[in-house]
Amino acid sequence: MTQAGTAFGSVVGAASGLFLDPTRSDWDGTDPRPIAWTAWYPAAADTPDPAPATTGPHDLFLAPAVAQGAALSPARARWPVVLLSHGTGGRSEGLAWLGARLASAGYVCLGVSHHGNTEIEPYRAEGFLCWWERPRDLSVALDMLLQDPLFADRLDMDRTVAAGFSLGGYTVLSLAGAVTELARFQDWAQTQPGAPGGPREFPDLSDRFEDLLRTSAPFRASLERQSRSYADPRVRAVVAFAPAPPVRGFRPDSLAGIRLPVSIMVGRADLEAPHEDCALWLRQQNPAFAVELLGETVGHYVFLNEATDFGRAEAPEICLDPPGIDRRAIHDQAAAFAEAHFRRTLEAAV
Repeated sequence: MTQAGTAFGSVVGAASGLFLDPTRSDWDGTDPRPIAWTAWYPAAADTPDPAPATTGPHDLFLAPAVAQGAALSPARARWPVVLLSHGTGGRSEGLAWLGARLASAGYVCLGVSHHGNTEIEPYRAEGFLCWWERPRDLSVALDMLLQDPLFADRLDMDRTVAAGFSLGGYTVLSLAGAVTELARFQDWAQTQPGAPGGPREFPDLSDRFEDLLRTSAPFRASLERQSRSYADPRVRAVVAFAPAPPVRGFRPDSLAGIRLPVSIMVGRADLEAPHEDCALWLRQQNPAFAVELLGETVGHYVFLNEATDFGRAEAPEICLDPPGIDRRAIHDQAAAFAEAHFRRTLEAAV
C-alpha cells in the first residue's frame, strides 16, 4: 500500500471544515460544541499529482502530499468510511499518515479535532477530563458529512469502521460499545506508583476537577453523560493504536459484550500506554480482541506523523525514535494492519 496512487488510479484528496453540534454546548456554555474535521479520500483520476507538502520553520511534523479540495473519485458509487480519532491534545491532522494511506487504499477517512482536547484551540481541563464526549464527536461529524456537497450520497454507511491512537483508541472502543465509569479509572490510577497528576499536556489536571465541579455547568452536565453508551451501530470494526490508560475506566462487562472485530497494535516500549496495563488488559476482558505487539524499543509516539528536523530538535520526546526505528516503516505496517482488518470485516459482511 502506497501513500499516493492506488489500484483505483487516484491521488489522495483532502478537505476540511467545521461542524457545530447543537445538542451539546462548548465548554464555556455559550455556543454549540465545535467539531473541526479533516477528510482524506480517493481523488478523481484527472486530479493532478499534488506538490510535495511544505513545512514552516516551526512545524514539528511532516504532512503527506494531498490534493486539497479535489473531486471525489467516481470509481465507486459509494466509498467505505473510516472514522479517525487523535490522541490526547492532538488534532485531526495528527493522523494524516493513516488517513492518507487508507484513502489511497479506497476509503474516505474522516478525522475530527476534539474540543478542549486539541492543539488547534486553547487546552481546556474539561476536554481532558471528559473523554466520553469524544465518540459522540465522530458520530455527529459522520451525520453532518453525509450532507456535505463533496460527500453527499457517496458514503457507504454499511461499510463504516473506526481507528484511533492513544485516547483515540479509547474513543473508537466507545464507538464499539465500551461504557465508561470514571470512578473505575480513578480507583485504578491511585494504585499506580508515582502516577502523575495528568498527561504531559496538562500535568496538573487532577487538581482542576473539584473546582470545575463547583464552577462549570457544562462540566457537570458532561459528568452526567459519562456512563451512557456511545456505540454507533454504523461502525463495523475498530482498530486501536496504543490505547491509553483511560480504557481502565471501561466497565468490564461492556468490553466483554463487544461483538465487533477489534484489533489493537502497541509497542512493547510504550511508557504512556503500557501494553500490560492497557492493550493486554483489554484482551483479558474480551479474548476475541486481537493484539499485535511491536518491537522491544517501539514507543508511544511512533504513531504520530513523521517529524521535521525542527521537531526532532525541539520536541525529541514525541518526535525522536530510538536508533533502528523507522517511523515511516512503522506507519506502513500499521496502516496495512488496519486496512487488512477492515477489509476482512467488510468482505465478510457482504
